[in-house]
Amino acid sequence: MAEVKKAYHKAALSSHPDKVSENEREAADVKFKSISKAYEILSEDDKREAYDAHGMAAFEPGNPMGAEVDLNDLLAQMFGMGGMGMNGAAGGGPGSGSRRPRKGDNEEQEYTVTLEELYKGKTTRFATRHNIICKNCKGSGGKDKAKPKECSACHGRGMQQGLKAVGPVMTQETVICNSCKGTGKVYREKERCKRCKGERVVEEKKVLELYIPRGSKEGDKIVIEGEADQLPDQEPGDIVFHLVEAEHSTFRRDGPNLIAEIHIDLSEALCGFSRTLIKHLDGRGLEVKHPQAGGGPLKPGSIIKIAGEGMPHKKSELRGDLYLVVNVDFPNGEWLEQDQRKEKLRALLPKPDHPIRTDTVDEVDYEEVANLDGFGSGEQGEQWEDEDDEETSQPQCAQQ
Repeated sequence: MAEVKKAYHKAALSSHPDKVSENEREAADVKFKSISKAYEILSEDDKREAYDAHGMAAFEPGNPMGAEVDLNDLLAQMFGMGGMGMNGAAGGGPGSGSRRPRKGDNEEQEYTVTLEELYKGKTTRFATRHNIICKNCKGSGGKDKAKPKECSACHGRGMQQGLKAVGPVMTQETVICNSCKGTGKVYREKERCKRCKGERVVEEKKVLELYIPRGSKEGDKIVIEGEADQLPDQEPGDIVFHLVEAEHSTFRRDGPNLIAEIHIDLSEALCGFSRTLIKHLDGRGLEVKHPQAGGGPLKPGSIIKIAGEGMPHKKSELRGDLYLVVNVDFPNGEWLEQDQRKEKLRALLPKPDHPIRTDTVDEVDYEEVANLDGFGSGEQGEQWEDEDDEETSQPQCAQQ
């Protein structure tokens, strides 16, 4: 866009009516207005798309263009050396016959993948239906040697003015004519192509391949280029898949790292273990030996970090880390009551270091609760009454 602006300022300066002699002023004024119109087309996305697809047929003829000035030539002159296309590519001027075809709309959809598929990568094939240019009429929509007539709906321009709601306000916008599909011409019914019925495209079934690289993540886009619906005089758009990660029963992902919960029993927490703790996303079991040198007992909530066992990085051999959150499963009461196990265990375990001493001690009852759902939910029992309310309340007479 910076090149467009630069070219506009240069052309406008050289064609400004104040910069030429009086006898050339009228022609310069027409050219100056035309240059301003050209810049308006180039700088607004919707007008640029319309012009790129249909040339000046997309716009109303007349002022301020003037009959003497051809905008197609003018745009080419503004950029020199044959001009610059709307997409910034060197070559034929905008609106010229060598103009690069406008790219069609992309087809976008969500694609749900499992964490296993993101970890290992995935290649899948799927069948799709899309429109392709009719080979019978080569995209013209008419029979061989048939001549189309001008579209009466858009008067041959291929574009129409439509209304668009922007909040509570209706605004005008330029849209492709629905009658001629932007061509500006239509065929009589008996002259239409028998295969496509004048639509210029036919539906085709095709099998495509979708490749998801390992290490991909939710929100990534997988693009299959040029496989969206085809239209004559347009470059086909792409099929774009937006990855959605399905929830996993064991692992949770955070960037390149993975986190999961494991369960060990009390004897393993205190005395150690050597066993497979978890099954990874690729089916491997991960064996952990505890304690390692200098390590002590594992407590509930302890975290074990296993380096290099997280998610792979795309296009790299690097991997994130795996974090295992430890849950310690305690034995139930029945186990402690057997064969005086409680007393034996008490004798083995260390004694409390700091008994609490107070002047008064109350023995209280308690109950075990599964969670803190009831914590902070408000006072229970009778509500206090305001003394002022008692004083102002009056007895009521019984109805006879």
